[in-house]
Amino acid sequence: MADAIISQLGVVNAATPANYDDANTLFMKQFTGEVLTAFNEMNVFMPMHQVRTISQGKSASFNHTGKANARYHTAGTPILGENKVKHAETIIKIDDKLISDVFIDDLEEAKNHYDVRSEYSKQLGAALSREFDQKVARVIALAARSPNKIDDLDGGSRLVNASAKTDGTVLSGMLFDAAQTFDEKDVWEGERYAVFKPAQYYLLVQNKDNLNRDWGGNGNYASATLPQVAGIDIHKSNNIPTTNVAAASGEQNNYAGDFSTTAGLVFQKAAAGTVKLMDLAMQKSGSDFEIMYQGTLMVGKYAMGHGVLRPECAIEIATGAVV
Repeated sequence: MADAIISQLGVVNAATPANYDDANTLFMKQFTGEVLTAFNEMNVFMPMHQVRTISQGKSASFNHTGKANARYHTAGTPILGENKVKHAETIIKIDDKLISDVFIDDLEEAKNHYDVRSEYSKQLGAALSREFDQKVARVIALAARSPNKIDDLDGGSRLVNASAKTDGTVLSGMLFDAAQTFDEKDVWEGERYAVFKPAQYYLLVQNKDNLNRDWGGNGNYASATLPQVAGIDIHKSNNIPTTNVAAASGEQNNYAGDFSTTAGLVFQKAAAGTVKLMDLAMQKSGSDFEIMYQGTLMVGKYAMGHGVLRPECAIEIATGAVV
């Protein structure tokens, strides 16, 4: 009887594999793609703040520039540069390498009746995405509580109402208050965002004033979508902080604080920043490891840091004072 012709899933162009790596070329790419896809699908905050990539180093500097003033010119007097524009900087450090890893025993995998590698790879990406969003969200909340490094510019703001977590009408009104606060601080009207946990997001959707097209509403009650309120893009995320968070080992920036009264975050893109030293990457163990441990190790990792940039661009919506 002739040998079966094997369609090898890990081989490029059905070529005859010369070694282990040739036989498994596509498996790593699939794993990498699944982790990246899961990270991108779960991630909310990445496009909503400043992100800088560095090729080497332990930190990056973000410069801040103050405002200039205008004045009337007196005929015949020289113009020599009246403004002394103020400057400051923020240093964001790279945190220790963040990893999410899983080991799959060969025998356990052989006994199992369904594929776990695809699901595990998605979970690695989701875990890293969750950590990223949680830290950026905490930084934005801390920005709302911070003074400005330019001493004649506004700091962050907190809008407080005891019903902010339970009343959609109150929450909608607070979004208009947030828009007014930004306008009064001369915060640019573009790229303004608000992120809430699902409970508060759906309270906003159920507030029919936000959907009323006679008033310019652009949401959809049936699909539970609400693109904007008061010119602010509305998003939902489970990663809004709502507990007292302590500092963790490996963090080189400040992410700690009591967020038990936090109901949501409203911010402009300049509020917070991320520095990337090692972007999201994946690793899979090689043949030597797999022979020694009779299994496969898969690791997702990155090295980044997050920090406050422009406090005037951050507003925390809360139910009470910081404890």
